Amino acid sequence: MIRIPRLAVCLVALGTVGVVPASYAACTYPKAPSQIPDGKTAAKEEMISAMGQVKQFMADMDVYIKCIDEEKPAAPADAKLTEEQKKAQDARERVRVQKHNAAVADEEAVAERFNTQRKAYNEAHPK
Repeated sequence: MIRIPRLAVCLVALGTVGVVPASYAACTYPKAPSQIPDGKTAAKEEMISAMGQVKQFMADMDVYIKCIDEEKPAAPADAKLTEEQKKAQDARERVRVQKHNAAVADEEAVAERFNTQRKAYNEAHPK
């Protein structure tokens, strides 16, 4: 059995952290609107305000998704990565894809919640 000193393991771990792009920490997950008014009872102003909050969330989420997508590891074609480095890069890519997919799912869920209440509002307030 090969024994690796703990200090060496720590140094390797710190070295792999340094490979993570600086933009990784810069991607801030936007906060979804805290609540969407009940369309059956909401005033027009409440629905307009909620629509503005949803639109802002969608715009903020688009910025977040773009930031996440820019984190994609770009290893040069001639790079000689060790098997361990390839595994670490693959793991980071899986996390990036999961973040992207979760953000899209949150966008869809917020849009669905708002559209359900918008439909209820339009049914309660026919023109």
